[in-house]
Amino acid sequence: MSESMSDLLQVEGLTVRYGAGPVVHGVGFGVAGGTVAALLGANGAGKSSTLQAIAGLIPSHGPVRFDGHDISRLSSAARFRAGIVYVPEGRAIVADLSVAENLTLGSFFVDGRTRARRRRVVLEFFPEIANRLDAPAGLLSGGEQQMLAIGRALMSAPRLLLLDEPSLGLAPMLVTRVYERLAAIQKEQKLSALLVEQSFHAAAKLAARAWVMRQGRIVGELDAEALRSREGRQQAIDAYLGARQGAGAGVPA
Repeated sequence: MSESMSDLLQVEGLTVRYGAGPVVHGVGFGVAGGTVAALLGANGAGKSSTLQAIAGLIPSHGPVRFDGHDISRLSSAARFRAGIVYVPEGRAIVADLSVAENLTLGSFFVDGRTRARRRRVVLEFFPEIANRLDAPAGLLSGGEQQMLAIGRALMSAPRLLLLDEPSLGLAPMLVTRVYERLAAIQKEQKLSALLVEQSFHAAAKLAARAWVMRQGRIVGELDAEALRSREGRQQAIDAYLGARQGAGAGVPA
């Protein structure tokens, strides 16, 4: 378990249960402010359940501290107000609303001037959607929808962005484009983020630290150097393959 008192997010002994048995078994880690970290592993490893528990979307046990404060008992809405913003797997945009209206949903409680300023910044990062503000969001391509989902989250000025499988369902070229934009955002805004990925190669482009999960437990940890080294890649691949072989049917991701 790698945590320090300076971490923006500290997770200690986090456990999540579905039905009778746990799907996340006492995991612990810390995410430093201004950095991107990743949870890696196969489908069913417990990654998304961990992310949803941090966001307060599902019940969990074990301390979760954000900026030094225990938020374990806070609702998901209270965690959102504190600056923890979750981008779900599958993007979850509102297909019938326009691109502009989807962006507004991310900044509903701020004044018009602040909303306009944030939207300008988002559209600078994602020019693909800048010329489609009046189009129904459901008509965007998969890559554009992912950009919109991330942009909507950025409209709320998150202190910690939780990204669930941002590469899911995207062609390799679009994955590269999305991660390039995330890297630019992180560099310019010192974004703090925790992302969940099955794709080691995608996460390695952005994360400064990663933890490999298998069957609800953390089984490996990689720093930035290891993430970008051949040996580190092999370590993660070995753990990933072990997760694929050991994951039980019906266990949430």
